[in-house]
Amino acid sequence: MVSEKLKMRVYYDRDADLNLIKGKKVAIVGYGSQGHAHALNLRDSGVKDVMVALRPESTAVAKAKKENLAVVKPEEAARTADVLMLLTPDETQADIYRESLAPNLKRGAALMFAHGFNVHFNFIEPRADLDVLMVAPKGPGHTVRSEYLRGGGVPSLLAIAQNATGNAHDLGLSYAAAIGGARAGVIETTFKEECETDLFGEQAVLCGGATELIRAGFETLVEAGYAPEMAYFECLHELKLIVDLIYEGGISNMNYSISNTAEYGEYQIGPRIVDERVRAEMKRVLQEIQSGKFAREWMLENKVNQASFKAQRARSDAHPIEAVGSKLRAMMPWLSKNVLVDRSRN
Repeated sequence: MVSEKLKMRVYYDRDADLNLIKGKKVAIVGYGSQGHAHALNLRDSGVKDVMVALRPESTAVAKAKKENLAVVKPEEAARTADVLMLLTPDETQADIYRESLAPNLKRGAALMFAHGFNVHFNFIEPRADLDVLMVAPKGPGHTVRSEYLRGGGVPSLLAIAQNATGNAHDLGLSYAAAIGGARAGVIETTFKEECETDLFGEQAVLCGGATELIRAGFETLVEAGYAPEMAYFECLHELKLIVDLIYEGGISNMNYSISNTAEYGEYQIGPRIVDERVRAEMKRVLQEIQSGKFAREWMLENKVNQASFKAQRARSDAHPIEAVGSKLRAMMPWLSKNVLVDRSRN
């Protein structure tokens, strides 16, 4: 169906034939955040032949076996699976495909992704006989799993890069329904659109932009002589209150709920923080994504064992806001209940 409100094609459970994926042998390559959610949701939706493809030395093997999932090597998965979903980190997928999957994939099999990165930027060039499609939940794997268990789902994207069998679209929709996505809605898009908008959102707003703004606000207050604990509460802790209101009903819902003083400050000060220079930089960031510059730099970083990336991660983890936050979160034991991330399981 076509949603008049969204002006794009959106599908729901009623549009999907769940039996299509139930009749397939499905391999999930990787068992991280998304991998564990896809494998468990597929199994709980009645897909009887679900396997997890992992290297024997992977620490995730024990976690998958603990859930009574069959674990096989990637080469074996490629030889036997009708549908193979590649859910390892972006930087590892091209090597896995070239070394383990491409030589072994059955003719006419479906190769699936949850992010368009490797296909869009041609790090993976699938064989012509394969269906190549994307089912991308718009949320972390922990939410994909928790929402499914609640009887809901996370909205998902569906894109087709190759339709060798003529059945790729229906198969992708069936898969999306089995992991819970069609309960909330499956939106049709392209590998290009998903990949470029996803990278931009992460870099400029959600991960890069938001975290730098948090740290800058914290540093500004502490350098001015305010208590680090107060700076943490005002610049990080309370962000969840604001984001939850926006998530629930958009920016107008947040403005309805906050004080008039806060809303007035938003209008007066927000454009001073995100000014024309910031907007111009956002456009340059988008151009670097579109041209493939960011993708090439990231893949080169992985060829030198992520040296710069790991150093930047260490600096980030050592920021004073992390130590202050750890101390304050210990005063709020309810935060540790129903956590989204359980590192012992996924």
